[in-house]
Amino acid sequence: MKLTIYIPALNEEEGIGDVIEHLPKSIEGVDNIEVLVVDDGSTDNTVKIAREHGAKVVSHGINKGVGKAFQTAVQYALENSTDILVSIDADRQFNSEQIPDMIQPLLKNEADMVTGNRFKDGMPENMPKSKYWGNKQMSRLISIISGQKFRDVSCGFRAYNREALMRLNLFGAFTYTQETILDMVYKGLRVIEFPVDVKYFKSRKSRVAGSIFNYTFRTLKIILRTLRDYKPMLFFGGMGGVSMFIGLIFEIFMFTHYFLTGNFSPYKSFGFIGLGFIIFGMMLLIVGLLADMFNRVRKNQERIMYEMKKETYSNFKKEE
Repeated sequence: MKLTIYIPALNEEEGIGDVIEHLPKSIEGVDNIEVLVVDDGSTDNTVKIAREHGAKVVSHGINKGVGKAFQTAVQYALENSTDILVSIDADRQFNSEQIPDMIQPLLKNEADMVTGNRFKDGMPENMPKSKYWGNKQMSRLISIISGQKFRDVSCGFRAYNREALMRLNLFGAFTYTQETILDMVYKGLRVIEFPVDVKYFKSRKSRVAGSIFNYTFRTLKIILRTLRDYKPMLFFGGMGGVSMFIGLIFEIFMFTHYFLTGNFSPYKSFGFIGLGFIIFGMMLLIVGLLADMFNRVRKNQERIMYEMKKETYSNFKKEE
């Protein structure tokens, strides 16, 4: 059983050595523990310090975002026969001593992915209220569209088994946290939450969520794209239903006025507006039906990709 602990890093020379030093050196049920640092375009001594502390380093050269860094870690894990991949941040916010407990559901085959929950006791100390509120709203949204209750969908402290890594198919470069949960749930994999300890430092500003509005906008783009790809009838049908409902309101108003007065004026234009909304809604429903057909093709393609990954990465293992 091989465990890879992955740390994304961008100019983290101040604390990355301490984070690596405090990672568990042995865990019951795990034969091999490896530390991987994905350098996402650091310009300081992050890479040097990471290597001095025994970590393997993969460098992007330029900043590509935490989403791309995670995809790099997933590819590395698959190519290097990793059975469990744990991701933890380089800013010393999380307690690495919780890693052995976090991976227990994976070792016992009770889950395919374990994601940290920072909010077991409410808002953590020193966490900005706006960030806490934004996380809670995002968690509600993901819970609704995934059909599974989540309290924290943005935590970077997570663990994945090899099956989850093989089935992941992500596109977001900016972030990956919400997209990963939706991807796993829609594919029928078991995702559970694990309560984790977290520290927020007043002087540190989040590089991902530095602007709550920018973070929300870019994250919603990823969520909507995922919803469009995995639940096209809900995505297009929902918009189509709303458009048709608005059109019906216009039509009902116009005809009610006609029955009361015997005249369409001065609301004759409402009939054309309502008809436009209804036609547009019907077009969206048709697009939803077509997208649902293509969604079946996508599922078959992902099955083929999964089998190809199994064959490809099993060959990597044989070569080792």
